[in-house]
Amino acid sequence: IFVAVVFVIPLVWMIVSSLKPEVDIFKDMNSLATLMLNNPTLENYKEMFARSEIVNSMLNSTFYIAMILIIGIPVNALAGYSLAKLNFPGKKIVLGLIIALYIVPFETVLLPLYLVSNGLGITNSYLALILPFVGNCFNIFLFRQFFMSMPKDLEEAASIDGCGPLKTFVRIVIPNSKPVLATATVLTVTTHWSDFMWPLISVTSKEYKTVQLAIQGFFTDPPVRYGPIMAALVFTTIPIIILFLLLQKYYVEGITSSGIKG
Repeated sequence: IFVAVVFVIPLVWMIVSSLKPEVDIFKDMNSLATLMLNNPTLENYKEMFARSEIVNSMLNSTFYIAMILIIGIPVNALAGYSLAKLNFPGKKIVLGLIIALYIVPFETVLLPLYLVSNGLGITNSYLALILPFVGNCFNIFLFRQFFMSMPKDLEEAASIDGCGPLKTFVRIVIPNSKPVLATATVLTVTTHWSDFMWPLISVTSKEYKTVQLAIQGFFTDPPVRYGPIMAALVFTTIPIIILFLLLQKYYVEGITSSGIKG
């Protein structure tokens, strides 16, 4: 409970601050009085909408993340299923490479990734935001761990009925994989919704601006006012909270059943 309170207090302070006048935001920071709301106002939200196209940025982020999910989840699930259930030459080497690639920090491949994207001519487009993240090493490993725990009886029954590996995957495995699908969805959405560095260098047009770039504008474009910043943070956090609440049951089940802790 103590740890939960420690994590929740900053979120509560952010929400309360978004409804306070600018002069009251940093009052009483050394006491719980800073969490009290005495003079609520929506002026910060009005200024937020007036100063930025944050709704368009959220729609941009929603679109490219949705495309990553639509393309990436089947690709990663098929890769995970292959590593879990099929036998082929070099299987252990491929699995080792996937784990090794997951360990490599993204910052180390940021520049090479940009050079490749620029060479392909996809920078400053949705393709730059989507294609590099279709294959996700962690999601592949997550699917693999989940599929390893699935009983073989289901696949043997499907095989007796004449199903091949792909048909078994589509008709038997996927319908019984809601927990891991929800887990991969939540992790993918939260990762890319909060991604700042890659969109910053890969897209420059306002047409493709993502939600984090829109928030960054409140810190760089004068006047810098913390009321609208808090309002923008609250407004852009709400979709993630709703997604997590909707998929929380499957998310927890997916993490535990995949054998991934911490």
